[in-house]
Amino acid sequence: MNLITRTLIVSLFSILFGCNANAQYKNIDADAFAKTVKTEKAIVIDVRTEGEVAEGFISGTTVFANVNGPDFMQKIKALDPTKTYIVYCRSGARSARASEILTNNGFKKVYNLNGGIMNWRGDITKP
Repeated sequence: MNLITRTLIVSLFSILFGCNANAQYKNIDADAFAKTVKTEKAIVIDVRTEGEVAEGFISGTTVFANVNGPDFMQKIKALDPTKTYIVYCRSGARSARASEILTNNGFKKVYNLNGGIMNWRGDITKP
């Protein structure tokens, strides 16, 4: 099988099954996080558990979708994939996984807070 045929097959599978092998998210630090929220009007997503969120979340967070919860996919499918999103968790591992899921589902501008809320030095909201 030549390269052109392989490329066509991979492209066809990507279209049919909704995955995007070229989709990528970008890791950003806390300074870039604050700047991205302002300049790109990014929507902030917390992917931690309800118990973690109850201890406090980054001020300005508007979407809460536990990446390990049964309704995670339902919650992200309700979002507009053309908007910019910043995703965070406690340390950055779950949010990296969530960011990958978002990009694989057609979201174009996704950022992951490197180090999660543990590296955040800004305002925290307590519910």
